[in-house]
Amino acid sequence: MPLIAPGPIETERLAVRLVVESDLPALMEVNSDEQVTALLPYATWRSAADAEAWLQRMRGIEATGLALQFVVALKSAERAIGTCLLFRFEEGSARAELGYALGRAYWGQGFMQEALAGLLGSAFGAMGLRRIEAEVDTANRSSARLLQRLGFTKEGLLRQRWVTKGKAKDVEMYGLLRNEWLGRAGHPE
Repeated sequence: MPLIAPGPIETERLAVRLVVESDLPALMEVNSDEQVTALLPYATWRSAADAEAWLQRMRGIEATGLALQFVVALKSAERAIGTCLLFRFEEGSARAELGYALGRAYWGQGFMQEALAGLLGSAFGAMGLRRIEAEVDTANRSSARLLQRLGFTKEGLLRQRWVTKGKAKDVEMYGLLRNEWLGRAGHPE
């Protein structure tokens, strides 16, 4: 059984929905910023061809049923300001990994926490996941704090886990279980 996408997830300020081709110009702004991608395990986009290649790669991964690529869009402008991804879905374990990126102009305003809270609610609800994991570059303290605010537990250090931009990077592993999410205030079972 593949990972099945929920309908668009609405939060107070945002819509979290599957990526469409018309999102690529806005996502180019996000992913062509070296400060955004500096601590992420993929190359900074340099051209529209990079954006198109990324979309085709995401479509291929989605077709396997093992991943879903979402955009985080401002409802007020209907414009993508970032992305979030559930990937490496394992049906037997009802688990997946979480990835995300946000445009620098939107940092520090609670947008990604709001988006991920909506996505986690759907992932642990309608999508039926039991566990969600995230790997974070040890230098990315903002991302680690975000995961902790969402209830994730730091589970360990994975030494030289990623090779990105020519360097082997240590990452911290975080995990969140459905019962932990549902047990949080404001998330009734």
